[in-house]
Amino acid sequence: MAPMRPKGAGAFPSPVEPLAPSKPDPAELYAALDLGTNSCRMLIAQPKGNSFHVVDSFSKSVQLGAGLESTGRLSRASMARTVQALHICRKKLQKHAVRNMRLVATEACRRASNAGDFISFVKRETGLAMEIIETEEEARLAVISCAPLVSTRTDQLLVVDIGGGSTELVWIDLTNVPWVERPKAIMRLHTGFRQDSPFPHAKVVDWISVPLGVATLRDQFRDVDDDAARFALMSWFFEENLASFSPYESEQTREGFQIIGTSGTVTTVAASFLGLKRYDRNKVDGLRMTSDQIDRVIREYLTLGPEGRRTDPRIGRDRHTLIMSGAAILQALLRIWPTDRLTVADRGLREGLLYAQMSAHGVLEDGPF
Repeated sequence: MAPMRPKGAGAFPSPVEPLAPSKPDPAELYAALDLGTNSCRMLIAQPKGNSFHVVDSFSKSVQLGAGLESTGRLSRASMARTVQALHICRKKLQKHAVRNMRLVATEACRRASNAGDFISFVKRETGLAMEIIETEEEARLAVISCAPLVSTRTDQLLVVDIGGGSTELVWIDLTNVPWVERPKAIMRLHTGFRQDSPFPHAKVVDWISVPLGVATLRDQFRDVDDDAARFALMSWFFEENLASFSPYESEQTREGFQIIGTSGTVTTVAASFLGLKRYDRNKVDGLRMTSDQIDRVIREYLTLGPEGRRTDPRIGRDRHTLIMSGAAILQALLRIWPTDRLTVADRGLREGLLYAQMSAHGVLEDGPF
């Protein structure tokens, strides 16, 4: 007699996971675009828990601020390059039907005498409504983007955002905030640096926006031929611009002190330290380095010289001309405030814009901070 066929033997098995990822609801998507002096970068993301999941992204070096230092104006060529990049951003926004977005411009547009004409040009050519944000909001957004990286053991925190045209520094005192609340207290700063809250809050001791970033600082010392001399001059010149920042006058002990650095400079130094020939955000974001480790990387850059840096795969061809001005800024900060805990943040203004929008709409797991 033939064996009986087991019941359900011909059934098609249920898939463990969906056959194709479901398309996110456009109402749940948020976009943040950061148009800086050197780069145009955008993220499209969906809230997930107390953070977000990136759905799409864009990043391109547009050099919007090229020539701004000498003319005070955005050039036609730089504006044309930027609008080409913004056309791509618009297509991505349309593809995902994004409704919630903030599209911001920073230092180059704050300084350019023809910035208003440029913003109108962008609107006319792409349909995108850009807004120029002030330095305090830029600093605040950079700070909240780094909130998940704040150690619960940190009493004094310095957040540094090295941009293309400016560098923002924010010094925060967390000593009156319970350990477990410290990262969340940083997130609450999205409403402003002066807090009036029933919750334990972070105290912003001082903040400053120095009108020197990797592009503007490099341009100021282009006429110095010697590589090492140019680096030293840039570093000391940047330090001179910190005189009005109140923590500059006081020494800081390493115990309980953390610096969080958010910029292409800091992530490039971290990638070099790790010996990454191919950049890996998962290995870089959140990495902790000491002042001595960073100093060794910078000395190696100087030993390589301009040609060596140009061909070094850890630096990348689109950053080799900017890395030494950024390193000069970083060295100046670590000369003043040496630390055993500099946390590398591969995040910044875009992430801050996303967190602020999602928090304001109450779509994060912990609700509005």
